[in-house]
Formats: sequence, C-alpha cells, structure tokens
Amino acid sequence: MLKGIAASPGIEIGKAYVLKGQQIVINRANIPDGMVEEEIKRLEEAIEKSKAQLKKIKEKAEEELGQDKAEIFQAHIMVLEDPVFIDEIKSKIKSDKITAENAVSMVSQNYVEMFNNMDDEYLKERAADIKDVSDRMIKNILGVSIETLADISEESIIIAKDLTPSDTAQMNKEKVLAFATDMGGRTSHTAIMARSLEIPAVVGLVDISLKAKSGDVVIVDGNKGIVYVNPDESTLKEYERMRLDYEKYRICLKELKDLPGETRDGTRKVELSANIGTPKDVKGALDNGAEGIGLYRTEFLYMDRDNLPTEEEQFAAYKQVAEAMAPRPIIIRTLDIGGDKKLPYLDMPDEMNPFLGWRAIRMCLDRPHILKTQLRAILRASLYGNIKIMYPMISCAEEIRKANAILEEAKQELKNEGIAFDDNLEVGIMVEIPSAAVIADILAKEVDFFSIGTNDLIQYTLAVDRMNEHISNLYEPLHPAVLRLVKNVIDASHRAGKWTGMCGEMAGDVIAAPILLGLGLDEFSMSASSIPQVKKIIRSLSYDEAKEIAERALNMESPDEIRKMVEEVIERIK
Repeated sequence: MLKGIAASPGIEIGKAYVLKGQQIVINRANIPDGMVEEEIKRLEEAIEKSKAQLKKIKEKAEEELGQDKAEIFQAHIMVLEDPVFIDEIKSKIKSDKITAENAVSMVSQNYVEMFNNMDDEYLKERAADIKDVSDRMIKNILGVSIETLADISEESIIIAKDLTPSDTAQMNKEKVLAFATDMGGRTSHTAIMARSLEIPAVVGLVDISLKAKSGDVVIVDGNKGIVYVNPDESTLKEYERMRLDYEKYRICLKELKDLPGETRDGTRKVELSANIGTPKDVKGALDNGAEGIGLYRTEFLYMDRDNLPTEEEQFAAYKQVAEAMAPRPIIIRTLDIGGDKKLPYLDMPDEMNPFLGWRAIRMCLDRPHILKTQLRAILRASLYGNIKIMYPMISCAEEIRKANAILEEAKQELKNEGIAFDDNLEVGIMVEIPSAAVIADILAKEVDFFSIGTNDLIQYTLAVDRMNEHISNLYEPLHPAVLRLVKNVIDASHRAGKWTGMCGEMAGDVIAAPILLGLGLDEFSMSASSIPQVKKIIRSLSYDEAKEIAERALNMESPDEIRKMVEEVIERIK
C-alpha cells in the first residue's frame, strides 16, 4: 500500500500504464562567439514548432474538453510570445555564450522557482505551465520526439512522475480510469484535471512511477489517498465492493445540485460558494451548485504581462463574472501580490521572508494608485450583479481604515464623473493573520463581513511552511489552536451582527465541515468540485448534532483525536 494525497475522489481498479519521461541531455558547455546567431536561430525555429504543436493541442482540447479547459494552451502559446521571457533567453545565449537548450533550461528554471515559492496555491500552478512549455521548447531544439497519451488503446490507470497539461489534453479520455503520480498536491494541474474529468487521483506518492510496471493491477483510492499495486485477492474484492458503493454515493451527490446548503432539520442554512481565479471558472461553479463566489482571486489579471491591467480591462472581467452569477453574491479580493509573488513590471524588493513581507494590502496601501484603479473597476462592475469587496492580509484596524479611505476617494471620483455604482456594496476582510483573528471583535466594527483564509492562518499560527516537505505533516487544519481562532472570529462577527465565511482549503474539507457548521460558520467557499460533498455532509446533520461535534472537538487535545471522532460521524451519515 502506498499513501499519497487524495486529489480527486473515487475508486478505480485497472491495469497500469506507466508514462516514462524521456531523458533529455542538455549541452552545458560554452559555445564560441561565432555560434551565437546559430543558437538563436535554433531557438526561434523551436518556438515556431512549439506554437504549431500547441495550437493543434488547443483545438483538440476545445473539441473534447470544452473551451474553458483549452484556455490553458492559449496561456502556453502566450508564454512563447512573451517578449520578456524570450528576450531573456536570447540575452542569456549572447551574454553567457551557451546553447539554446541550456538558456531555455536556466531561464525557465528561474521562473519555475519564482512561481513555486508563491504562497497562493492557485498561482503556484503557473510553475507547471512554464515547465511544460520550456520542456517542449527544449525537446524541439534537440529534435526529440514528444511522447503523448493519445494512443492508449485499453482502459488504464495512468502512472507517472507527474502529468503536464499537454499530457492530459492529448490522452484518450475514454480509456483513462484514474491518475497516480509521484509529485503534485491538491491544487496541482493533475488534481484539477482529474476533478474536472471526475476520475479518481492520488498524487504526491513519491515513487509510484518506479514501483509500478505497465500491466500491473492497480487500485486507486482517491477518497483516502491510497494506491495498491498488485493487491491480494481479499483487498481486490473489498475494493470492488467499495467502488460500487461509491458509484451510488456519486449519483446521490448529483441529485443535491439545486438543493440548499441547510441542516437536516432545516434550522440552519449556510451559503456554499466557489473560489475562482478567472471568469472562465464560473461555469464549473454553477455546474456544481455554487450559491455564490466566495473568493474571486484577481491576481491573474496582473500576471503574464508587462504592465498593470487598465481599469477597463479589470472592469470587463469583473462585469463578466457579476452578470454570469447574478443575483448570486461575488466577493472580489483586491490584489494579493508582492513579496513572494513578484510582478516583473513593478520595482519590488527581494526579501528575507516574503511570506511576512511587503505584499497584498501592505503593498497596495504604499501604491494607492494601484488599489484605487482596481476599486474603481470593481465599483463600476457592481451595477451588474451582487458584488462585495474584500481586502487581504489585514493585521490591524488602521489598514482597513486606510483602504476604506481610498475606496471613498474612488467613489467620489466616480460620482464627480457621473458614473453609477452600488454605493452600499459590502466591504470585508480576509482573516488570515493570527493578530486579526485575535482582535476580531475590534475589526468587526470596521467591516461588513469576515472571510477566514485558512491556508495562511494555519501556517502562521502553527509556524509551519506548508510547502516544506520536511514539516508538512505539522500543517494541521484541525489543530485545537486553529479551531479556537476560527471560533473566536465567528463569535466576534455574530456579536457585532456581521457574518463570517471561509475561503481556504479547509472550507472544502469534508472532515472539517461538521465542526465548521457547528461553530456557526455562515458561508463555505471552496473549489467548485468540493461543493457537492460538503453539501451532503451539511444536509445529513441536524444543527444540534453539528454543535455537539464542534463542542467535542474544541475540548479535544490533538488533531488525530478530532479527526478520528469526525470520521466516525461521517461514516455513519454516508
């Protein structure tokens, strides 16, 4: 048995198809001056060849997966057309006198490391895109054929070190039963694609690609994050029974799509919302029964470009989402970038500890013109739907007051220009810094709502870098300290007549759901595909049962004890 990360739910049994990565040998030697132009020509030819390949993949993806999933390949093409990226590679060839493949490898590695170091899980996945594009370029420079999964002829479980967007776009969807990979997390491309295709996936298995051979019988348990290679007869029979049970459970989940997120006794109603990064994510939210957008990350408007997005560009994106979701609420988070998430066109300092550095609201308050442009665009879009504004990385009341002063300036400017907007739209903050959670009673006087950003709140509270594999086991959402901070925020908001949501990964965790419900959380916002499972849990419990579970959890001493207690409850209600 191999234990990894449960990335996409479900159970599948089948034969392994092991995708072996091709060995690429990069010439790291220096080249003479006379070969520089020849290397630049090799680079340019590879870029054109890569573009042509990606255009074909994009067309196939549009046909089989839909336009929204195909957009990733347009982003890949844009990387190849990005003058900053390409010029940097050419400059490297010229200045360091190195081969084209070496220059692509070195420059792209810098970008991959930059994105990998980002704190936002969603943005971290840009690293996979850059790596996919650069690997394609290097193979085309070297004339190496590119292996694809298009020719799979029998039902298989794909096993690989990792899967790129290109791998998944070209594979034969009718024949792929599940994924199991050495690398990846819940927000990796492989995980996202598996959830969108509704097939089981376990990632982060470390060495599954070495332990399995093509043709081996494999069980992938995407519910528990477990993979068996060549299981014994009793395990096989048990999982065949579990697979049938899970299929019945999936049918039950689909029937919940249009039902409200309320407790079994109808005494408690919560809002189940989706987190999105771009307007194209709205369809997945609606398909999974989202009652709103609890977190609209706006960072993608600022990435992959060489200047700040204009007010008009931002207005168009916000308006599109507002109209698509109306009358459902949309919470737009203002720019959460800086420190670890650098923009090439802004002069941003290197920092010893970027997670605790000049980022998010701190950067925006120092560069008020950036924040005001965004707020003007949000205000203008507020006429087209139910929009709310949320400031990230708030640590004290003064930051809220300063941000709201800029908001008032933006409102006054629009009034002077005769531009209409919703003057009463709600303004809230992300509670993701322990200081904010502790003084929630003070901050509640300044805002209309809270949204708890658990990804950062947990790592700051526990002093655990969740991306550090040596201590990632210490990153524990059910730690008693985390639960007590969450309770403090919810209670403070309710005493002030305000409401509290949650937009971190914890909101989509079925184990956490009964506790959060019992603590009085008003809104759960998560990856769209997690909504049906969380809704099932909420609709299966009475509010009194949930409160009792929360009370028991708050009085327990360890995350393991809490998890065991909740798992027993969930097993009963499934």
